[in-house]
Amino acid sequence: MVSTNYAPEHAGIGPYATQVAEHWAAGGAEVHVLAGMPHYPAWRVDPEYAGVWRRQEERGGVRVHRRRHTVPARQSALRRAVFEASLLGHGLLAPPVMGRPDAVVAQLPSLAGGVLGARLARRYGVPYVPVVQDLMGAAAAQSGIRGGGRVASLAGSAEAYALRRATLVGVIHESFVPKVAALGVPEERIRVVPNWSHVPGPSRSREESRARLGWRPGQTVLLHSGNMGLKQGLEVLVETARLDPALLVVLMGDGNQRSRLRELAGSLPNLRFEPPAAEADFPDVLAAADVLAVTQRASVLDMSVPSKLTSYFAAGRPVVASVAAAGGTAQEVERSGAGVVVPPEDPRILLDAVRALADDPDRADALGARGPVYVRERLSRAAGLARMDALLAEALGGKRTQEPMAGVAREAGPDDGGADDEGTQGQ
Repeated sequence: MVSTNYAPEHAGIGPYATQVAEHWAAGGAEVHVLAGMPHYPAWRVDPEYAGVWRRQEERGGVRVHRRRHTVPARQSALRRAVFEASLLGHGLLAPPVMGRPDAVVAQLPSLAGGVLGARLARRYGVPYVPVVQDLMGAAAAQSGIRGGGRVASLAGSAEAYALRRATLVGVIHESFVPKVAALGVPEERIRVVPNWSHVPGPSRSREESRARLGWRPGQTVLLHSGNMGLKQGLEVLVETARLDPALLVVLMGDGNQRSRLRELAGSLPNLRFEPPAAEADFPDVLAAADVLAVTQRASVLDMSVPSKLTSYFAAGRPVVASVAAAGGTAQEVERSGAGVVVPPEDPRILLDAVRALADDPDRADALGARGPVYVRERLSRAAGLARMDALLAEALGGKRTQEPMAGVAREAGPDDGGADDEGTQGQ
């Protein structure tokens, strides 16, 4: 497997890559992972890996080969290009030392990872299976990254290079299929392999958790958990807090936009910035909120579906999605029945939706209750890993187990809604 992000990263794509690799290792396979240095979502290298150029380690029965790369503290198209180039260069210079694999799997959006995966598979003459978590070409155009418009075409070309060489291409949401097909991948080679919920439900009462967090009884709490990046458009939550001093808005997580959001917030007393919750506490923190927020810039349509949704649904609280109605995120919230969708980048409408739920607790509880049901029916880890097993087995010459264009709602077994810059703690 080639995946820039891997454990101990607890957010974004890392948890999914880790769980798949460890699942295959537990089944008796010899699994190697070519990964970067842990840095996400803070976009700072984990202190344990500071100054390390290469490292080989064993994690959960998996042999992880790490290669050093740049880590841009601030995001721009140029810095992202240097990041990808350093991943690609070091991966080409020092590929993993191992025997001939049966297959190569890559986790995208890393363009470098996609190209490295394709080249490794070609070198060994084995099937190549990229799994698209985000679309980088579309991301460059839609996320608002500085200079992104100029590099969208180049990123799309690199994606096309990696995906066209695949035996099969996995995508985490059916809304990605047209984009991947437009890159030159025949639709009959595309499979929908949704992500899954990998956090348990809450273990404490909401009252106990709120007391521990210092949230007052009767105070409406709007919580966003996960990556604080450009595509999230979290400015809308800062302005929502500014509109209603009685509302407590909590931004929990890390990311390259955190400091800028702090500057924008100034001294707002009803806006709190919190670090990512401890793994054991995370489900209880989510469940303690009144409303869970997922936000995206208006331009984000078909390049990402935040994996935070899987955790939100498991928490049993209503979701308000401030996202484009035509995108995959809106589709997933509506399909779950666990929340409401409002236009993006409009703090007044977002506030009205939150207040409507706070004023109608029965409706809020009813929406929230649909989340865990959706998780049980469609987002189980067992079902998600089984889909990855089926994808790999088919690439190795096995029988197809699903229709290539089947949507999540129509596929047999549990499904999910996708990932963004998050994972265990959302994106």
